[in-house]
Amino acid sequence: MDFDLSERSERWRRDLSAFFAKEVLPRHRAWLDHVRAHSDTPPFMAELQQKARAAGLWNLGLPELADDEPGTRLSNLDYAPLAEIMGRLFWAPEVFNCQAPDVPNMIALQNCATPEQKRRWLAPLLNAETRSAFGMTEPDVASSDATNIATRMVRDGDHYIINGRKWFITGAAHPRCSFLIVMGVTDAGAERTSRHSCIIVPMDAPGVRLVRRLRWMGCEDHVAPIGELEFVNVRVPAENLLGAEGEGFKVAQVRLGPARIHHCMRSIGLCELLIELMMVRAAERSAFGRTVIQYDTVQRWIAEARVELEQARLLAYRCAWRLDQAGHHGAWRDVSLIKVAVPAMLQKIADRAMQVFGAMGGSDDTPIHQALAWGRLLRIGDGPDEVHLRQIFRMEPMPDWSIANSPYLAAHPA
Repeated sequence: MDFDLSERSERWRRDLSAFFAKEVLPRHRAWLDHVRAHSDTPPFMAELQQKARAAGLWNLGLPELADDEPGTRLSNLDYAPLAEIMGRLFWAPEVFNCQAPDVPNMIALQNCATPEQKRRWLAPLLNAETRSAFGMTEPDVASSDATNIATRMVRDGDHYIINGRKWFITGAAHPRCSFLIVMGVTDAGAERTSRHSCIIVPMDAPGVRLVRRLRWMGCEDHVAPIGELEFVNVRVPAENLLGAEGEGFKVAQVRLGPARIHHCMRSIGLCELLIELMMVRAAERSAFGRTVIQYDTVQRWIAEARVELEQARLLAYRCAWRLDQAGHHGAWRDVSLIKVAVPAMLQKIADRAMQVFGAMGGSDDTPIHQALAWGRLLRIGDGPDEVHLRQIFRMEPMPDWSIANSPYLAAHPA
């Protein structure tokens, strides 16, 4: 197997690295200062986006763009090392219009929307003219089993009337979020996986209420602020239905595959940064007469982090390759594998980095505590570990031999 990047991917990686170093990283402290004082996007984001688009670094995570849609049309495998670079800063993907939840929503619209829906909802996302969200998780049910989702969407002539409550909706509290894709029950009597549908709901529709802005483990998502929403008799045109009625799970799965792998790709880049931070911090600090980096324990932490990171990267690259070769449905096992492995790795490496940094690692002076919180969130979001492990087990083939007749075991005495 050839593990080298393709020439095309390597060229884009060089271009993105140079742009990141010249235009994005120097703005990081200004970005932090702004989001600590304000709830909106820093004003220089539009300028950075214009520069990124002019440089061709735009919509990098969308391999299936139409001829008239702006972007690079990179494969998932070619995109993987680019996502790593962006993952070093939580806000960097937005510069290149590669942020969640908008990219997964774009993919859902690409695959499931009508031409009119694409014109009205997809085109503005592709051009960074708006932001979006995806309403799935609910406070009153165990959303790890998506068939529990209870929000009702009742057909009334040419409209659907929506009633329910959603929370931990990434991006729903963003001031520029103009619509969200909502998953709810349209036929309670149908089979479990055919009861639900997805529909596009404008944020300004009467009856849509932002209940509150949510934080996770004390951390704020400034790129895609998390919201809790209430829907009270929200009337939406039936033409906003995404896909056919009863195909809610199909729409959700189309977007969740890329969402999961993109999160993992970015997390690998974040872990690279954490290792660098550990190296520098340990080399600069002394304790009991030696620099911290001279202690066997710290050397082992860093070495183990490198082993875990390289394993995770190869797993992510294989998943990206499978996604390119077999599509969403052919790569589910690989998606589940990285969805379990990468967040666990991120948590471990962030925990070690916090130990190396000491108290500073838990402060806002470093990204370490946010990385730790993000790793923990990923073990729940987009399907908890337990659901993915269950899926992995179900796809494990049963050998066609028994313990009694196994050729690998010694024969039992008569």
